[in-house]
Amino acid sequence: MTESAGARLQAALGLLLLRRHRTQLYGELLEPFADKVDEATYPVLSGLARVGPTTAAKLAHDVGLDRSVVSRHSDRLEALGLLRRSPDPADARATLLTLTEDGTALVARLRDRLAGIFQQRLERWPADQADAFVAGMERFVAEYLD
Repeated sequence: MTESAGARLQAALGLLLLRRHRTQLYGELLEPFADKVDEATYPVLSGLARVGPTTAAKLAHDVGLDRSVVSRHSDRLEALGLLRRSPDPADARATLLTLTEDGTALVARLRDRLAGIFQQRLERWPADQADAFVAGMERFVAEYLD
């Protein structure tokens, strides 16, 4: 009996998301930027770029980290000039985290590098298979998030 497509996808994504594989990818991605971002601070920087200005508590929830971890990594990113804190106009007790221009530029460079890493892997495939895979993944994500 053959496995369903859902079971095969579950297995493939589960393997890809193992910490050792993320660490390998992060190492390749972050090596040229080691003076600014590392495996610990990358999820905070990248997550903030995806969700926009937000509180440490909300960002922690969105990226799956403890709020105190996000705050600690935000301290480091702030000291490097990659993010800034400001009062939250919607809640005087809260502080918003926002990427600076340097932070936004760094995220753009990181995303370009990550796209290049993925492109190198996909170039090993026939072009039509690579295109079909990416289109299928885009559709899967769009429908899953809908």
